[in-house]
This record gives sequence, C-alpha cells and structure tokens, in this order.
Amino acid sequence: MECTKYEKARIIGSRALQISMGAPFMLKLSDKELEELKYQPIAIAKLEFEKGLIPIEVKKPEA
Repeated sequence: MECTKYEKARIIGSRALQISMGAPFMLKLSDKELEELKYQPIAIAKLEFEKGLIPIEVKKPEA
C-alpha cells in the first residue's frame, strides 16, 4: 500500500524519535555507514523506511 508524503513524514518522524531515545536499529550499519549518516536519527529512519523495515502501518477507512 502506498502512503502519502504526510504519512511517510509521520512514520519517519516517529521512528527517528524512537532511535533518538535509544531504540535499536532495524538494520545493520557499520561504523563507516553511521559516520556517513552523521549519526542522524532522521537519516537512519529514512534508510529503514526505504528498505521497508519500519513496523508501522497506516490504516485507512475503506471508501
């Protein structure tokens, strides 16, 4: 299911908050990759979203 840009932003923002509060990453990142991402929770959350690893889904009412 496709999500709107607003839903995508909400999912990534929620996951970035979890990461910033100490949640473990959903993917394996080397120290070099973390340095390239500058340890930014939003960048890490975007990467997880692109790989489909974030276990958050949007439920929409049927029309």
